[in-house]
Amino acid sequence: MNRPQRGLRSLSFSGILVLSLALQGCGLVLDAVQYIKPVAADELDGICGRGRLQVGMAFEPFRPFVFPAIFTSEGPRVTGLDVELVREITAALSERCGRPITPVLHLVHFRDLFIGMSEGKLDLFVSAVSINIPSPAEAGLAFSIPYFYDGGLALIVKRPEVAARIAQFLRDNQGNPNTQALKKAALAGMGLAVHEGRSPHLYAKANLQDVRLLLCDSFPAAFESQDPGIDAILGKQPIMEFMATRVHQDWQPIRMDDGKPFLLTREHYAVVMAEESYRLRWFVNEVLFQLETSGRLADMRHRWLKEDYVYARRAATEGLPFAAEKMGEQSDQGRCRWAQPS
Repeated sequence: MNRPQRGLRSLSFSGILVLSLALQGCGLVLDAVQYIKPVAADELDGICGRGRLQVGMAFEPFRPFVFPAIFTSEGPRVTGLDVELVREITAALSERCGRPITPVLHLVHFRDLFIGMSEGKLDLFVSAVSINIPSPAEAGLAFSIPYFYDGGLALIVKRPEVAARIAQFLRDNQGNPNTQALKKAALAGMGLAVHEGRSPHLYAKANLQDVRLLLCDSFPAAFESQDPGIDAILGKQPIMEFMATRVHQDWQPIRMDDGKPFLLTREHYAVVMAEESYRLRWFVNEVLFQLETSGRLADMRHRWLKEDYVYARRAATEGLPFAAEKMGEQSDQGRCRWAQPS
């Protein structure tokens, strides 16, 4: 009695095999095979095994988070708040792994950080990245808890008459309870320079339909543009505040009558990782929480945003090295061009 049953099972298996071969051209067998996924390896164990943390960072300077790279007797170095944060994360990884972990910095243009992450070349990247500005480029990525809470989008201007025009518009309409709508209306018709692809550009594209956008390849390119149509630069408030007070002192931040910054939205900056890097995200969150609760993170923020210092000296003594094969190509901060009307 068992022999016919074995024959049926054999026949059934043969039938499935023949059917599978017949359907290969349709792609159905391929889909069935892809449905069974291997278990992902522990990314923390992978970092410990390699002894290296692959870190992406924007080559475009976002002072004081990422300063321009400098050359030292020991090679090129980069420094800033985000660089010190990488050092802290790496030190914690070294303790967790029981062996020294070396941060390997890849300085590339900001837009290429997303590509490097999607291709699996980076474990994480950090460059004053906002976690609350929606962007299609962030699909498949995830963020740590914030390490900087006081960011925002604000304006700086070079011509006093532009600042006076905005201030007068706000005074004339101070009875309007919708402060945010009032701020947007004050910018109508203005030419705003933004770093293409970063949060100021994404915000303006979604919320400021009545302005003209000058898209720049980098934040420094916006300062260097000689186009007379620029009325203001829309950017990340702590970065622009630093630039206006320490680097480009002929520019001034726009402020409200009470002295507070003219903010269009609030931003929080975080470390970026792959969406499936659950263990690494938990680890980075633990590191950031410990830095915050111990007061160390507040000291770091004060050290880079408030203290007086020469960044080149800090880069020489505490900066991190990075690969410099494409220094000539990366040093070009790019150009600006007017956005086409949508």
